Amino acid sequence: MSEHPTLSWEAMQDGSVFYRRHQLYSIPGKLPGDLQDFIVAGCRYGGPIALMRDTSRLVALGSATPVFSKAQIQVYSPAGEDLLLFSWDQAKIVRFGWTGDERLVVLNEEGVYRVYDLQGEYQQYSLGSDAGETGIVDARIHETGLVALTGSLTFLEVRDWTGAKPLALAHAGLSQPPQSWTVIPPDQTISRHVEVLLSVDATIYSVDNLESLDQRLSRGPFSHMSPSPNGKSLALLTYSGLLWVVSTDFQRSLAEFDTTGVVGAEGDVHQVEWCGNDAVLVTWSHLAVLVGPFGDTLQYFYPGSTFTVTEPDGIRIIGPDTCDFLQKVPASSVSVFRPGSTSPSAILFDAWENFSRRSPKADESIRSIRPELAAAVDECIDAAAREWEPHWQRKLLNAAKFGRSFLDLYDPSDFIHVGQALKVLNAVRYYEIGIPLSYAQYNQLSPTHLISRLLFRNLHLLALRISSYLSLPPDAVLKHWACAKILRSKPTASGSGKNAELDGDDALCRIIVEKFEKLGGGRVSYADIAKRAWEVGRTALATKLLDHETKASDQVPLLLSMKEDKLALMKAVESGDTDLVYHVLLHLQKRLSLGSFFRLIEEGGPRLALASRLLQVYAREQNRDMLRDFYYSDDRRVESAVLCLEDAANSTDPTAKIASVKAAQKFFSEDKDRSFEAKMMDESVRLLTLQEQLEKEADGKIAFFGLSVNETIRTCLTNGMSKRADKIKSDFKVPDKRFWYVKLQALTAVRDFEGLEAFARSKRSPIGYEAFVKHLVEKGHPKEAAAYVPRCDGPKRADLYVLCGDWRAAAKECKDRGDKAKLEQLKKSAPNSLVARELEQAAASMK
Repeated sequence: MSEHPTLSWEAMQDGSVFYRRHQLYSIPGKLPGDLQDFIVAGCRYGGPIALMRDTSRLVALGSATPVFSKAQIQVYSPAGEDLLLFSWDQAKIVRFGWTGDERLVVLNEEGVYRVYDLQGEYQQYSLGSDAGETGIVDARIHETGLVALTGSLTFLEVRDWTGAKPLALAHAGLSQPPQSWTVIPPDQTISRHVEVLLSVDATIYSVDNLESLDQRLSRGPFSHMSPSPNGKSLALLTYSGLLWVVSTDFQRSLAEFDTTGVVGAEGDVHQVEWCGNDAVLVTWSHLAVLVGPFGDTLQYFYPGSTFTVTEPDGIRIIGPDTCDFLQKVPASSVSVFRPGSTSPSAILFDAWENFSRRSPKADESIRSIRPELAAAVDECIDAAAREWEPHWQRKLLNAAKFGRSFLDLYDPSDFIHVGQALKVLNAVRYYEIGIPLSYAQYNQLSPTHLISRLLFRNLHLLALRISSYLSLPPDAVLKHWACAKILRSKPTASGSGKNAELDGDDALCRIIVEKFEKLGGGRVSYADIAKRAWEVGRTALATKLLDHETKASDQVPLLLSMKEDKLALMKAVESGDTDLVYHVLLHLQKRLSLGSFFRLIEEGGPRLALASRLLQVYAREQNRDMLRDFYYSDDRRVESAVLCLEDAANSTDPTAKIASVKAAQKFFSEDKDRSFEAKMMDESVRLLTLQEQLEKEADGKIAFFGLSVNETIRTCLTNGMSKRADKIKSDFKVPDKRFWYVKLQALTAVRDFEGLEAFARSKRSPIGYEAFVKHLVEKGHPKEAAAYVPRCDGPKRADLYVLCGDWRAAAKECKDRGDKAKLEQLKKSAPNSLVARELEQAAASMK
């Protein structure tokens, strides 16, 4: 049976607050040596620790001491299990530390930093050429970035871990490096920008991206500076041994403690770190002292040097033999387990124990707390979540379940959530896993983050089971498993050479697809896995995996990266997404030569017909030269000719227009079925050349270029160039009827009625004279029109006279022809009584 929780409690502040030290793991002999001989960096939230031999210290080598020929960094889990070992072959390491997602950042003196995952893979970035020239003196690494101190005593900030360009912070005006310094991460400052605190002489400078501010202190210099996890308090240790706790805005002094009076403390202080946000832990070589807010202390002795890692709700202490977690006892645990407690939760827990012993006192206890029973159940549930031992977790949850049975209405969601969380936490706290998360840390991180940490360790089965247990989608787990499987596997050789690799790829692809369909329900994307396969040189495997990808928008970009151009274009066309097809076409146009690009589309045949049409639509609007080349390469004569005609229609330069029409004529002439079009183009060239000559003769005062044959003749006639008009009629074989109509319209437009009369008398009109009458009337010349009526056919003259407005002549025509019926018809349509009377008189004279 596990010991009672209160046995590890120690009181502070006159017994109102308790702290407990819980042994997480026993690690004797698992670490490589005394921690004071190493430079150590710990990752928060139960993360691993990284160690590198401190070359500034002399170490006695023994049989159990590993020999390091060059700089090496070892990574251990909190349970002392080896996670990673790698050698450093770059310039001298200045600092290393952990990101929020358990990646190790290593920075050297030349401003180059690497971000390692727990499998030893890394991305390398640089702080820039200037930092490389001046050198890096020191740095501080936090979960979301780093701040580096350069050789010129300026500060550079890096945000995130994507290789972003470093930003220079405000100039602090330093003449030498600070005695100590620390950073407050952006998520803990009011401005949401990183803040650097520098111990300079007796004061502290606060530096951010805008200004450097002297806080005007007089107690410095300080050997250690440590901000609290919430960023609101700052622990300072002077060289004289005074521990001073202030608010980070330096407006309030919170506590003071003289460390020189600590019994058993030998040598210099190793670390000053926060235990949650309420107390500060000061460590020496064999001693750790917890200092409370009112100067109360608790002492913890260790057989060797320790290293501490601050957590949001406590502090992890890694010693030679154990890994401990020191924290303030949660309020719910105090309420339940504190000796003599009369809280409802303590009474409920006691009632449950009496019930387990079949004691009648259980019912009496429940009755006494009936009004507060719901609150007591909640407190027992919370206390269970805060306990580390499964035995006490079960007892507290059973007590909560017992109390809940007496409640008519109670929401069990908290009970279920805590039960699930504890099952997950107990699994990852197991020493072979080695992630000692508390319930508070688990809630801050989220289950998804925990699963990603398991994946970094390649613990795919546990991650998958947790995902399934918490009803989380398994996509991330399956993707990471497939990528790891690809990295570790090699093609199986059932043949030789290329065939062996293909056989291995087939088998591996089949395994991945089967696993995805079984566990992922077909929802998992294959594109990321295919990309990983391609990155490690398994192009055939990547292509096979992409065949199972249902989203073309994920397939196509990777196929383009793999230079599977034809396949990428076919997949885009099959998707029916025109934007995706355009994306592929434009990408290929930039990357391939024009001939290869066109050949790729042409060889696709009907399957790439959509791509061909879309390319033509795009090129017609954006790149006509490319469209011209495409038509030429595909031997499309007619389309090329039409494109030339479009260019001619849009061109304003005479020479260019003629050249475009000549090109169109050439393309038409090369197609035996287009002889008519070729002839038309030839005549068009002749006409344009003639129009260009006419404009020169007119000194550019008359615009001919671009007109049709009819318009050209009309322009010549309206400008007195009748001989030219006759010549054009002859050269272009303009029919007489059309020519007479054009000349009639032209002479009427310039009111040359004498010329029109002469033209009408020149020979018998092929269009008759009725056309003259109607056109002149239409243009507002009825008097001139009447002169041509006598030349028209007899039966139509009366109506034509009426059209000209000459009713008297119409009556006379009817009388002369003896057409009394027509006269009667005219009488009915007479415009006024005077005209009607004249028509009656004419009719009377015919009797």
